[in-house]
Amino acid sequence: MKLWKLVAANNLRMEEAPLPKAEENLIRVRVSKVLLNGEDAALFAGNVRVRYPLIPGRYAVGFVTDEGNALFPKGTRVLLHGYRPVPTEGTERRDFDADDYFACGRTIDGFLSEFVLVSPNDMTALPPPVSDERGLLLHQVAAAREIVEKLGAQKGQHFAVVGADLVGILVCQLLIWQQAAPILVDANKGRLDFARTCGVYYTVPADDATIDTVASITGGRLAQGSVYIATAAGNSTDLPFRLTAREGSIVYFATSINKVSVDLEAAFRKHLAIRCVSHDMDYIETAINLMANKAVDPTRFHANEVHPDGIEELLTNYPLRPDRDVDEINFVNLLQ
Repeated sequence: MKLWKLVAANNLRMEEAPLPKAEENLIRVRVSKVLLNGEDAALFAGNVRVRYPLIPGRYAVGFVTDEGNALFPKGTRVLLHGYRPVPTEGTERRDFDADDYFACGRTIDGFLSEFVLVSPNDMTALPPPVSDERGLLLHQVAAAREIVEKLGAQKGQHFAVVGADLVGILVCQLLIWQQAAPILVDANKGRLDFARTCGVYYTVPADDATIDTVASITGGRLAQGSVYIATAAGNSTDLPFRLTAREGSIVYFATSINKVSVDLEAAFRKHLAIRCVSHDMDYIETAINLMANKAVDPTRFHANEVHPDGIEELLTNYPLRPDRDVDEINFVNLLQ
């Protein structure tokens, strides 16, 4: 089988390896598609510290190739979980400062490989209404669902979402689905323009007039809560505090490579409650139902299919296209 291994910064090698042998409680999966995004490009460029060699690729879908088991018979399409719980020893963790989850493609090997062995606990079957391409976005949908839940969104309430990338747009779509009113704020005009095509009505530039504009939309009350999407670069981290009414809720979302520094002065002054979201596998099943029931709609995003021979070119050129994450979903088709 073929696999792609990052052996150093800017050095991705395709290698031939034996098929993984079946092991107890592990199922062999043929990886069909792997999502590649800005985080993978940062890892490739050496902007994120990792231990080499490393197989990249956090988000992937595939199908069971062997007999599997009762839950995952041969041919079952599956979502491969991009995060895995860190094993514990006894009742105590060895290091309470360490992460609770391994991040595939960063702290452990990812899925840029034709075959992988996976525990049944680390994958979820995909129903027919959810295509492979939509399955690749389920981790982002799960994050968006957790964000909305932590906001405690109610019908008719206004919520400011700072950051108009994929996750920010998904959060807005879920708020609309719950009959709340999202106000999407971003310093990037292109991201806001695209968000409007995804059904987000209130889009506000992040500038000197942002506070007044949000106050006008909310009848002078400001937002009941706000979200900060760290993956949408270029927005002030303290903007949610200024957009939120006293005693409101704030949710910060970031991936494992985002660094977020926040001045809490305004949060103390306004008695704001702050929650954080990074990843949570508990929301994957919910994300599948939301996707199947069209509570979120990623159809406006352009799906860019990459041949395996083009992986390195995509990762190399990723930073040269700063608008790439605005409306493009890039995935490698390993069945080609």
